Amino acid sequence: MTPDQQVFWDRFQTETGDQRKPADIFAFGDSPEMAGELLELVLSGTKRATATRLAVYQKESKRPPAPGDLSLVLDGEDRPACVIETTIVNVDPFNTASEAFAHTEGEGDRSLEYWRKVHLAYYRRECAAEGTVFAAIEPIVFEEFRLIWTPSA
Repeated sequence: MTPDQQVFWDRFQTETGDQRKPADIFAFGDSPEMAGELLELVLSGTKRATATRLAVYQKESKRPPAPGDLSLVLDGEDRPACVIETTIVNVDPFNTASEAFAHTEGEGDRSLEYWRKVHLAYYRRECAAEGTVFAAIEPIVFEEFRLIWTPSA
């Protein structure tokens, strides 16, 4: 945790009384622009889910999120922006994503068709960078969350 992240987390704990530690610290997406866009969707309440390849957690020797986990979400410039709490986690093949999950993830027109298109492109970029090939049966961590804290002005 960077000093800025620690100050942010200390403020979260002071203002909420929640003494849990962050299970993860991350920015959404794979670019500063995408991180900023997706963060705005979280802050507006539109985005309440995310989907990550299980292989990403395995590669980093991290466990996938679990209900009750807190995460510190960063903006596109790696600055702390908000705290979310994981509420539901399912690990299933990519090709089993549901219309309801796509809607909860809140991106684009919120349809399953849009979700599949953008996530397929994203996962293919990730796999290409790793030297692997994405398959539609690859396990995905389908995570739902709720926004629990943003700093007041």
